[in-house]
Amino acid sequence: MKRLICLAAMAAMLGAPAASFAQESGSNSGASGGAMRSATDRFRNANADAIEKDWARAPVKEAEVTTAHSVNAHGKTLRYHATAGTLTIRDDAGMPTASLFYTAYTLDGQPVGTRPVTYLYNGGPGSPTVWLHMGSFGPMRVQTDEPTVVRPAPFAFGPNDMTLLDQTDLVFIDMVGAGFSRPLGETAGSAFWGVDQDADAFARAIMRYTTKFSRWSSPKYIIGESYGTLRTGAVAFQLEDRGMSLNGVVLLSSIMNYGVRQPGYPQNFVTLLPTYAATAWYHRKLAHPAATVEEQVQRARDFALGPYASALAKGHMISDAERADIVRQMSELTGLSPNFVDNANLRVELSSFRKELLRDRRQTIGRLDTRYLGLDDDASGDSPEDDPSSSAVTGAYFGIFRDYVANELKYDTDVEYRMSARGLPGFNWNWNHRPPVGGPQTTPNTAVDLATAMRRNPYLKVMALNGYYDAATPFFSTEFDLAQMMLEPSLRPNLEFTYYEGGHMMYLSHDALVKLHADLSRFYSETANGGAR
Repeated sequence: MKRLICLAAMAAMLGAPAASFAQESGSNSGASGGAMRSATDRFRNANADAIEKDWARAPVKEAEVTTAHSVNAHGKTLRYHATAGTLTIRDDAGMPTASLFYTAYTLDGQPVGTRPVTYLYNGGPGSPTVWLHMGSFGPMRVQTDEPTVVRPAPFAFGPNDMTLLDQTDLVFIDMVGAGFSRPLGETAGSAFWGVDQDADAFARAIMRYTTKFSRWSSPKYIIGESYGTLRTGAVAFQLEDRGMSLNGVVLLSSIMNYGVRQPGYPQNFVTLLPTYAATAWYHRKLAHPAATVEEQVQRARDFALGPYASALAKGHMISDAERADIVRQMSELTGLSPNFVDNANLRVELSSFRKELLRDRRQTIGRLDTRYLGLDDDASGDSPEDDPSSSAVTGAYFGIFRDYVANELKYDTDVEYRMSARGLPGFNWNWNHRPPVGGPQTTPNTAVDLATAMRRNPYLKVMALNGYYDAATPFFSTEFDLAQMMLEPSLRPNLEFTYYEGGHMMYLSHDALVKLHADLSRFYSETANGGAR
C-alpha cells in the first residue's frame, strides 16, 4: 500500500511542472517543453504501473492448489492429496509479515482428529526444505543409493516405497527468504534471520496450518534436519508455551549446541573422533579394524571420553609419555600417521582429516557424508576444494523439484525458488538466543529449550537419528549435547538414539531409508496415542 501511495505521490510531483507550464502565457518553446514533460510523465507513470502489476511477489492472501495422487508403498496403494500453497503469518497486532510456502500430503479417508500430522523442515540456516521433501519421507523421491554422483537430467525420480505417509500426514515448510517463502510488505527479511526470530516464524506457521486445516486434535510431530534441529529445540518450547503440546520430536543429524564449537574448546575434537574412526573403517585405512562399524565406533567412544578428553584438557601441560601414547592410539583409530597426529597437537581439524586420510590415493572425502570421494586440483593442499557429498546431489534435487512442483503439483507462480537465503541483502544471521531458563546466550544451545518442553510435557518423546559417516553434525556430538539436558531419571526413557549406515542425509541410501521407516513407524505407534500405555 505504501508503495502505491509513493507512486501516486511521485506522479503528482512529476505532474506539477506540467500544470504550471499550462498556466503560463509564454512562448512556443514553453508550450513545447510542457508537452514534452507531460509525455514523459505519462510514460513514467505507465511504466511504474506495468512494473507494479508484473512484480513477482508472494501472496498476502493464502494461495493453495490441491491435486489427487496415489503411490504403492508397504504392500498397498496409498491414495492421497497433495496441497502446495502458502501460509500467511502475522505479528501480534495482526499485520501480515511473511508468506511461507509449504507442501502437504494427506492420506485419503482418514479421520482428521486422530490422524497424526508431521511438520518437516531443513536447516542451513538459509536452506529451503527441498532435501527432506525430495529425498526422505514424502510419497515421491529422488532415486539415489550408493555414495556416488547423481547423473545429470533426466533424473531418476519416482514413487517412494518407504514413504511415511502410511503413518502420518506430512507438511514440508520453507523458511522465510528461501524456496518460495518471502517477507511481506515493508517487513525486511532480516526480521526473520536469527535463532529466535526464525523459530518464532516457524511456530506461527505451524500453528496457522494447524488452525486452518483443523488439526488441533491430531497427534503432532516435528522433524528437523541439521540446523533444523537447533530450530526444533526452540520451536518445541515456543509451541508448548503457546498451548500446543507435541507428541514427538525427531532430530535428524543434530546440532543443538554451537557453544562447544568455539575455538579454544577441545569438545569438538572429542566428538569428531568416533566419526573419524567410522570413516577410516569404511575406507579400509585401519591396520586392525573391528568386525563392524558399530564395534569400531564403540572403541573410539571409549577412547574419546576417557584418555583423549583427559589429554586434551591438559593442553601443553601433558607429559611427553602421555602425549606419545595418545598419538599412537589416535593413529590406530583414525588411520592417520602418528607424525600427522603429533604435528596437529592431537587436534585434527575436520578439513585436515578430509584431505589427509586418502592423500596417498590423491582423493578427498566428503563432509556431509565421508563415504563420498572427491578430486582436487592440488593434491598437496591442506584442505579439500569442495564437499563431494554435497555437489553430488544438489543439481538433481533442485532440478527435479522445479519440474515436480509445476507439472505434478500444478503450483503456478512467478516467484523464483531460491536455493538459499544466504547472500541476500541483510542476511547476517543473529546467533543470540534467549532460552526459557538461564541468561541470554551469545552462541545458541536449544537443547535447553527442548529439555524445558520435555519437563512441561512429560509425554513428549524425542528420537535422534544419526548417520555414522556424518562429519557435519557428528553423532557423538549429538550424544553429548542431549546428555547435557540433565533430564530426571523418569524422563530419560523419552529420549532415544538410532544409527544408520549413511551420512548427514542418511535417507539417500535406500537401505538406510528402510531402517528409518521401521524405526519411525515404531516411534509413531508408541506416541500417537498421547503416551497412554
